[in-house]
Amino acid sequence: MIGRYVFYDAHDISDYLEALDTELADEEDYSDIGSLGIVEVVGDDSAGRKVIVVSACKLPPVVGRGGSDAATNANAGAATTTTTTTTTPASFNHAKLLRYLTHTLDTFVEQDYSLVYFHHGLTSKNKPPVTWLWHAFRAFDRKYKKNLKALYLVHPTSFIRILWGIFKPAIRHDEQLMLKHKKNISANPPQSSIAAPAPTTQFGASLQFIKENNRGDPIPPIVRQCVEFLDTPDALETEGIFRRSANVAVIKELQSKCNQGLPIDFQNDPHIAAVLLKTFLRELEEPLMTYELYDEITQFQTLPKDERPKRVKILILEKLPEDNYHLLKYIVQFLSRVMDRCDLNKMTSSNLAVVFGPNLVRSPPSRGMSLSAIGPINQFIDYVFTDQDKIFII
Repeated sequence: MIGRYVFYDAHDISDYLEALDTELADEEDYSDIGSLGIVEVVGDDSAGRKVIVVSACKLPPVVGRGGSDAATNANAGAATTTTTTTTTPASFNHAKLLRYLTHTLDTFVEQDYSLVYFHHGLTSKNKPPVTWLWHAFRAFDRKYKKNLKALYLVHPTSFIRILWGIFKPAIRHDEQLMLKHKKNISANPPQSSIAAPAPTTQFGASLQFIKENNRGDPIPPIVRQCVEFLDTPDALETEGIFRRSANVAVIKELQSKCNQGLPIDFQNDPHIAAVLLKTFLRELEEPLMTYELYDEITQFQTLPKDERPKRVKILILEKLPEDNYHLLKYIVQFLSRVMDRCDLNKMTSSNLAVVFGPNLVRSPPSRGMSLSAIGPINQFIDYVFTDQDKIFII
């Protein structure tokens, strides 16, 4: 150790890499790490990209890194100083954390996404080893970087800025990758009084409201417009359809026009229609697969395989509200035609489930969306997409 720097020999590095054996990733139980909330999916940004948040303050202290508390007591003119060192009761497995990160991020890296890192709360007690930072950087190879469209560093310190200067030359240059340093986050602005939505409102409204203002049709007009535009050979064969993002300003403009009842133009771009459809589902007042079904959906993968067909039918045919059922059936039957062209558009049932899962299923407002829930949700939606002809029988 020289000054404040620690150097590791080749044996240290070899042992650490061995601990990061990625073959363990699919077999391990990550419930202990997932419950800490270090990594969370908080929703979608204005471009329809998943937003993943990493919070340093939720990293637990590392065993042996305690502080020293000195208590000075004076007795009969003599001073006695007692120093005690406190440590955490259990150590934290940083190698397992890295496996958890790569395992769960695999769900999102094949589509555009944004990453937010909150540095506040990282101290000498919970800071990962420098070797961990280096191996994390190496583990997140091009697969994880190619679709990262925005990276936000919130409350960065001088140390983080130095690290960024070191790693920056090794990161691909992409004019679309926006690095933003945020020193301050202003308080939420005061909310204005909420006016009743116009009868033409669709984005952010409930299915019941839209139905009542559209002659009782359970399929919202914007959904029909998007599907009819996309249900053509050229659009269906577009590579990465539903995976790519679109221009934020264009999407916001079309949402505004739609809510005002004005005609909209997809500019002959399938990606705009695809993002608009996902945005509509994401912004529904209540998700298409209602909050009431959330727990049963996230427990889907724990069911024995022979019980799954019956449970899915109960959820969709019996527990899902009628209007939700008709809209879900309409969308899934359209997506089956997208899957039929997967040799050209690369959108298999599992890829579509990754894209649509979090838009169709959301946790209740009182509970945040956890990365650990994404896998079960996507498995459930993948099952629905794959067996849709056996499920939608009414």
